[in-house]
Amino acid sequence: MNSIITGASKGFGRAIAEKFASAGHNLFICSRNGNALSLAKQELEAKFPGIAIHAKSFDLSEKREAQNFGSWVLGFGGSIDILVNNAGQFLPGSISGEPEGALETMIGVNLYSAYHLTRILLPKMIGQKSGHIFNICSIASLQAYANGGSYGISKFALAGFSKNLREEMKPHGIKVTALYPGAAFTDSWAGSGVDPLRIMEAGDIAEMIYAASRLSPQATVEDIVLRPQLGDL
Repeated sequence: MNSIITGASKGFGRAIAEKFASAGHNLFICSRNGNALSLAKQELEAKFPGIAIHAKSFDLSEKREAQNFGSWVLGFGGSIDILVNNAGQFLPGSISGEPEGALETMIGVNLYSAYHLTRILLPKMIGQKSGHIFNICSIASLQAYANGGSYGISKFALAGFSKNLREEMKPHGIKVTALYPGAAFTDSWAGSGVDPLRIMEAGDIAEMIYAASRLSPQATVEDIVLRPQLGDL
């Protein structure tokens, strides 16, 4: 089994990579930060020596880079069993007050990365008549909130991408699942002063993705909404 995970050097992506590695999946991982990615690869290889881990740095917000990553994966010739579109970025701000270019940045990282990578890989998946695509959306995809700005817009767009992709892939045996996580403790929360026990763990998201991937071919989890037990912050 082969799993492709973007934004895999830390946070959700790293936790998801570790979960699928523990289940014996070979990994194809990327992130923008080459040093962090190299370290993640070394640590995963040390922990799971029985699997193949392929890692290469790409900036998936750039169309050509996303396409190049997909082509690089296809070059290995194996099946595409799991694709997790996790690459993303959060820049707080209001629509009226955020810096010029914020929308373009957020759309590039949070939507175009998934769109262009998925399009490169779909012909292979359609040909094999199988595979499962997970798109990491956000609670911000479901409900606007203060200081969400272009981040919220981009995550609403990613949810729309997921819904359309789900409809298109039904006849091809390809599953599509959208995840809508609330606050979970990752590097972005470090130094925030928020008690890690108040919010979720990155591993919670990984566990839900893996569980959804284990269902029979005739069952699909379309949406997964995860929130801290005490609710959103």
